[in-house]
Amino acid sequence: MTKHEIWMQHAYKEAENAYEMKEIPIGAVVVFENRIIGKGYNQVETLHDPTAHAEIIAITSAAGYLSSKVLLGCTMYVTLEPCSMCAGAIVLSKMEALYFGAFDNKSGACGSVLNITNNSSLNHSLSVTGGIMHEKCGEIIRSFFEVKR
Repeated sequence: MTKHEIWMQHAYKEAENAYEMKEIPIGAVVVFENRIIGKGYNQVETLHDPTAHAEIIAITSAAGYLSSKVLLGCTMYVTLEPCSMCAGAIVLSKMEALYFGAFDNKSGACGSVLNITNNSSLNHSLSVTGGIMHEKCGEIIRSFFEVKR
């Protein structure tokens, strides 16, 4: 197992938390100096908040840990390619890198539909790698929607 798969396993555990809460199962962790400093899972339904995505919750947690709005030297692992809102927040946080699991061909904003994380018009861009544990990360989302239907 690679180091990226190990960190993605932690994000996947967060996705499982979301699944148990009947939320779309997406999980995220923020890693700094080889430790998790922020984590989150989707809580849109629970909190009645359209911005309560896993990535936003993880970023808020990491910013609190570092007492900084800037997350230099941090890396995010998330089970699904971030949407435009989350990709924008990742760029604004000035993270170093993003690793995601499954690609989102409907609303992914890190290369699939849009590419906010590497838009030369913005003041920051970051390294992005998709497809880490993509089958497992995609399966939990497919399973969630099969049960829901």
